[in-house]
This record gives sequence, structure tokens and C-alpha cells, in this order.
Amino acid sequence: LVTSNGFSGAYRRTGYSISASAIAGEGTSMERDYDYSSKVHFADLEDADGIGRRAGERAVRALNPRKMASMKCPVIFEARLASSFASLLAQAANGSGVVRGTSFLKDMMNKQVFAKGVSIIDDPLLVRGLSSKPFDAEGLLCDRLNLVEDGVLSNWLLDGRTAAKLDLTSNARAARSTSGQPTPSSTNLWLANGTVSAHEMIGSVSDGIMITSMFSSGVNMVTGDYSRGAAGLRIENGEITHPVSEITIAGNLKDMFSNLTPANDLEMKSSTNAPTCMVEGMTVAGA
Repeated sequence: LVTSNGFSGAYRRTGYSISASAIAGEGTSMERDYDYSSKVHFADLEDADGIGRRAGERAVRALNPRKMASMKCPVIFEARLASSFASLLAQAANGSGVVRGTSFLKDMMNKQVFAKGVSIIDDPLLVRGLSSKPFDAEGLLCDRLNLVEDGVLSNWLLDGRTAAKLDLTSNARAARSTSGQPTPSSTNLWLANGTVSAHEMIGSVSDGIMITSMFSSGVNMVTGDYSRGAAGLRIENGEITHPVSEITIAGNLKDMFSNLTPANDLEMKSSTNAPTCMVEGMTVAGA
């Protein structure tokens, strides 16, 4: 990267990945699921046997799904889906949306957004991180940034342009392609671990659902309204009982964030990560 203000710098990074998709069942009663591993160093890749086995187990557990009645209940999101909460927070905390007034969190700086104890971190200097980099797209040196600390929204994601419009200083979150201008973006982003295990979290639910797949995008970043098609596993009396499908989960992100509880099973599998998370009081629309 060479810029008009005199900056000149470069860096290199490798990347390796492995994935498996599995199909279970027969005829018209088939289900599909997947697993993957993506790392900067080849030696860090997970074992191929384990990837394939988990993909197969996930496909099998989804066989013969049932429909369920509409209800309001606790909803647990598997870790690979819970990472979307970190992404949605980053979108709402993006300086571009704040400047335009199109973020539902535009007036929430230094206010309680999540429950106490919840933290969301963006760290471009994470060792072996998939999106690690020493400087941003405007040549500013990068550093770790706490977007949410103890539930409080603490920072926006800023580049030079958005920082100037908000009368702030860029925190080196500029990203760009070769054909576009810089815009704020996260790097290695994660929602930090909570204190309970995923097993304990499931055991605490007397009547609810664990979401294992989602489709369709129904998130309004201006209002925070959230609605997505989903499938998952029914939880009854603290036990997973059977798969369910053809449901819609809905809520508002302000309420969802404030009622979110993270488990302690965080894994750094991609650029954006989270542990298993539970959101109390979501609307589940079924048959």
C-alpha cells in the first residue's frame, strides 16, 4: 500500500482450509449439513476425519424433523450461528451507518447495550488470526479495539472519513478493495466467553429451541427488527428431544442484545467468532 501522505508498506499472509458437506437420509427425506476448518498455518488445520465426522453427525441429527407450535421462548444459537451477533453489532457500530443515521445504535455510545459481563473485541494483531494485519487501508497502524466492554458500547469502527464527520479520530479500521474507496470494517472480531458451558445452558431451558441453521436475511439495521427462517433442535426439560424445521425466529436486536447470554465454548474458526449464545424471550413462529 502506497498513499499520498507518504505511507508505504506491505505484508504477506498464507491461508488454508478444508471442508466437508454431508447428506443423510433417502428419497425426499434428506438433510444436509457441513463442517470446516480455516487457518493461516497449514499445521493448524483440524483433522479431516473429524471434519467429515461432525458434518455427518450434524446431517443425521436433523433427520425426520417435526413442526412446532408458535411460542415465545429461550432460543440457543450454536456457536457457528452465534457469530452473527458479533457481525450485527459491528454493522450497527460501523461509522458509515452512524454518520448517515441509519444504525439503530446511533445514539447508544457509552450506554448499556448488552448485559453486564458481555464483551466484543476486534483485534487486527491477533496471532495467526485470519484477518490480522499491521496497518489499515489508509496506512494507519492497527491495534486492539473493544467495541463492547461489560455490556457497554465503547467504540465505533472508524476510518479517516467517518472519524472526521463524527469529530473523532480514526481507530485504523479502514478497509478497501483495489477498485473502491476506504470504508470502516472489522478484522478479527469475536464475542468473548461467558461463564457457563453449552451443556449447562441447554440444561437450564425447560421449553425452548436450539438453532442449528438459518436462512433468508430479514434484519433491518435502521430499526433493529430481526426475522429469519431457521431449523434446529427442540429442548424440553433441559434435554434435546427432536429436530424441528419450517420455523421463523423474530425479535428486535436491542432486546436480543440485552437478553443475550454467552456460553464458554468460543473457538476461533473464522474472522468473526462467538461461543454458543442464548437469547431469552424470542418469538418462534411455527406451524
